Order: sequence, then structure tokens, then C-alpha cells
Amino acid sequence: MAYFTAEDGGKLLQQNITFKQRKELEGKMAKVFKENISLLSTELQKILLDDMVTAFQNRINVLIRAQEKRSC
Repeated sequence: MAYFTAEDGGKLLQQNITFKQRKELEGKMAKVFKENISLLSTELQKILLDDMVTAFQNRINVLIRAQEKRSC
């Protein structure tokens, strides 16, 4: 489970990304990028989609930390 935090009115918010939500996001990305990834093998498609979700989660964490630093 991944955790995201953000500050909102002085309160720390925490959002849990469950395995189910992660798989749903992978499914949505697969749909959006279907044409682009169709030439890859099924295995490589799964690896790419997992990497894309991980990168998305990491980017959110970076932006949240940057926002928190700006508000201090």
C-alpha cells in the first residue's frame, strides 16, 4: 500500500492506495495507451503499466512534498 500526504488547513491528510485501486489505475492507463503499447508482448505491457503507475505515484509524492515546503 502506498501513502500520500498533503496539508490541508493545517491538517495532515493521508490517502491509501490499495492494490485494487492500483490495478484499476493500470487498467485505465492500458485503455488510454492501448494503441501505443499494442506492439509490445503482454508481459512487457504489464511491466510498462506497472512502471507507469509507480512513476505516477512517485511524482505525486514529489509534488506534495514540494507544495508542503512552499507553504512553510
